[in-house]
Amino acid sequence: MLTLTFLGTSAGIPTKHRNVTALAVSLINPYSKAKNVPWILVDCGEATQHQLLKTPLSVMQLALICITHVHGDHCYGLPGLLASMAMSGRKHPLTLIAPQAIADYLAAVQATTALMISFDIHFIAIENRAQGDSYQPVTLDLTDDHQLQVDVIALSHRIPSHAFKFTQRLSKKTLLTQKLTKLNVLDKRLWGKLKYGIDVNLDDNTLLKSADFVTTTLHKTVLIVAGDNDSPELLADAISNTDVLVHEATYTQAIADKRKVAPNYFDPMHSTAKQVAEFAQLSQLKNLILTHFSARFQPFDKPSSKTLNMSDIRAEVATSYQGNFWLAQDFDEFEIDHGNVKKRNIRIN
Repeated sequence: MLTLTFLGTSAGIPTKHRNVTALAVSLINPYSKAKNVPWILVDCGEATQHQLLKTPLSVMQLALICITHVHGDHCYGLPGLLASMAMSGRKHPLTLIAPQAIADYLAAVQATTALMISFDIHFIAIENRAQGDSYQPVTLDLTDDHQLQVDVIALSHRIPSHAFKFTQRLSKKTLLTQKLTKLNVLDKRLWGKLKYGIDVNLDDNTLLKSADFVTTTLHKTVLIVAGDNDSPELLADAISNTDVLVHEATYTQAIADKRKVAPNYFDPMHSTAKQVAEFAQLSQLKNLILTHFSARFQPFDKPSSKTLNMSDIRAEVATSYQGNFWLAQDFDEFEIDHGNVKKRNIRIN
């Protein structure tokens, strides 16, 4: 079970209504009674930490940061966030998956600004995970029954850019209490040991093996978060069995076509809403969330307006895609549970 909190949904520059790119993903374990919920951060544009202050998320529970590429609207907020985490007293390690250039960037900031980081950073350079045309996955063991696998997919942009495929695996252990009751094993302390994998010897030397009294149900949630990319089809091999795809839709096709005939045309290598929608439809994707919108699109959704707005993007997607889709705004929150997506209003502090 995952909860997505969009902290920034603007492409390139912030606007009055949107900050630059950042997405928080909370790793919910509904079978756990633990109060603290680990979460991950995908990209960290400027002022991401300020956006976080408006949410219930705590940097003390931040387990992983993933940076898709080194363009500033995706990483300029990282040094400040790390500095604030240190000043808040964080001590436990943090994993950071990113291009090697991010490590160089942080080293330069540390050398020139006396940035002090009070906790270890386990830095994983994407380039070092390369295995031919793919990348070796990274696995985080959050608890014995809660794992997160991170796969990296190469995309197409002006500089190396990547998507992260997050596979959350949860194990629900169910104790066969009726079976124990029939054996007249009623001691709840023994039940607890058996449930957590500990074999038990009874007073009459009967051995009860945990495996005989516990069933395990596996639950998997799959999310792909793509960085900047002008070729959605590069995700074709990874998209199978994905519950949700988060992808940029910087322009509409009409805007992209208009840009191409302009004098001194520069190709920014971004996707249009139409491109992503057509790919999602072809892939039979069930749920699509679009983000990273050009600042030229106003945040309101009004088809009758002559001003470019989100209705233009919405109409383009709806023409090509028949699945569920949303156009993310800052502080939108989405819950992914058993393949179903529910949008809810976040409490902004």
